[in-house]
Amino acid sequence: MKLIACIFFLTLPFALLAQQKPAEHPDYPQDYFRNPLDIPIFLAGNFGECRPGHFHSGVDIKTLGKEGQPVHAAADGYISRIKMEKGGFGHGLYITHPNGYTTLYAHLNDFVPALQKYLKKEQYEKKRWDVDIQLSPGQFPVKKGDQIAWSGNTGASTAPHLHFEIRNTKTEHPLNPELFGLPIVDNIAPVPAEVAFYYGSVYDAPTLSATLVKRGDTYKVTKTDNVDFGVSNDTVLVCAALTGIGINVDDFMDGSDNTIAFYTAKLYMDDSLQAQVTLDNIGYDETRYINAYADYRTKEQHHKWVQCLFQLPGNRLESIFNNLNTNNGKLDFTNKQPHKVSIVLIDDKSNSSNVVFYVNPKGIAFYPPTNDCTPFYVNKTNSFSNPNISFSLDDRQLYDHICFSYKISRDATAYSDKYQLHYPYVPIHHYFDLQIKPNKTIPFDLRSKVVMMYSDDKDEDGRAAVFSENGWYKAKVRNFGTYWLDIDTTAPVIKSLQKNGANLSRAKQITFEVKDDATSVKSFNGYLDGKWICFEQHNNSFFYKFDEHCMRGKHKLVFKAEDENGNEAKYELNFTR
Repeated sequence: MKLIACIFFLTLPFALLAQQKPAEHPDYPQDYFRNPLDIPIFLAGNFGECRPGHFHSGVDIKTLGKEGQPVHAAADGYISRIKMEKGGFGHGLYITHPNGYTTLYAHLNDFVPALQKYLKKEQYEKKRWDVDIQLSPGQFPVKKGDQIAWSGNTGASTAPHLHFEIRNTKTEHPLNPELFGLPIVDNIAPVPAEVAFYYGSVYDAPTLSATLVKRGDTYKVTKTDNVDFGVSNDTVLVCAALTGIGINVDDFMDGSDNTIAFYTAKLYMDDSLQAQVTLDNIGYDETRYINAYADYRTKEQHHKWVQCLFQLPGNRLESIFNNLNTNNGKLDFTNKQPHKVSIVLIDDKSNSSNVVFYVNPKGIAFYPPTNDCTPFYVNKTNSFSNPNISFSLDDRQLYDHICFSYKISRDATAYSDKYQLHYPYVPIHHYFDLQIKPNKTIPFDLRSKVVMMYSDDKDEDGRAAVFSENGWYKAKVRNFGTYWLDIDTTAPVIKSLQKNGANLSRAKQITFEVKDDATSVKSFNGYLDGKWICFEQHNNSFFYKFDEHCMRGKHKLVFKAEDENGNEAKYELNFTR
């Protein structure tokens, strides 16, 4: 019995490794990187998850619901970059390793003392909290396992966790960390929820549809047996010669109820591979193509991520698509015969699910061209102008043909007409210049106070507009929706969370809340007894943590905030420490 037990425990790790190894993965080193924390890895998010405007670029490791977990270097190397930002990764550290990879540790709190001291020196010299510092190999070398920081909840983080990335140092492309042999236990297969159908046009011109591609029906997916999932009645009726397939699916891991992403999805028709999506190696210069890969309208209107297993003509994210058929992954039903369709979903640890159903083409749809809109073509420059509004989209802006619509409405309180430019649920890839002329005279001294307002039919915000030639006002925007001009002469509102004259001897920091109605806070500065001190921003909070720059005694603090239109607010706080 002892011998049997010994054999069992000796072979168990190898059995687990065999189970955990992905079926298809690049030849990444499997034992080079360690867990960056001292606690087991449970994921709140993984690589390739759909996020607003980007693919998730690493793994989010849970930190027991609290901040302050020690964070360690995952391998030998040197700290090559410190980046501090109000959103994004918050407090971030980068370590460059000699094997061609770089690791990122994000949403941190403080760094280890020597690094924190160096950072503060740089911030005070630059008189900026938000810095991006490049470091040389000899400044902060680290060994595998050295502590580098403590975990936190900074930047665009909604709960304490550690965001961890492994990048290709040369290309700077984030890679899938789960493919590097990290100790992650996952025995749960992906769980599909819905299958969606998208019908292409028989024309090269836009169709009557206002969406990227005309939609068909969405079918709920249910478990059919221990292996497969299916749709109700097993059969789907389609009405287009070319039909794209989308899948709404979640994955899970042992010990965590957070949803994560699959690794590979394969689409078959009659057992012949038609398309494959593999979520690995997605560059930051490509990540916004999430808006072409996922059904943007469904995300905007119904808050669901349907991932398309076909490639739109303007989707230039080539790396995730493999084995596409001649129709870029769309299925060809021109023979009008029933076909078996299956989708195989595989996660990072080779757990798999199959969705199987039959398709019965009931005839090819005919979408006649329409004349009540302006055709905008994918992979071409598209421009629009009338006497009071003008813009141009370059050849990388659209993901598919659209039938551009346009409306004007009057608003007596605004400084221009309101211009509805198409629909907010149709995405644009990057910023473009939008120009609008006012319909009221704007005095010379108010030209710097013009703001271009925007509405997506749910919320309103704005950005400063710059006076251009011939009476135009210009701003960079990157969404369809409704735009108009207004005047912003209102300074940001500063609210102190401390009473004037308060005794703050037991406090750890001074905090202000700052909001601006029209645009955003462009700059902020704090001056303690006339000298600059380092305030940090997190969302609408601005705080200074007491340090050696604020000794015991009475002090006068002046905090200033300025918006995009140069409107400045000032708050004076007297306190004792």
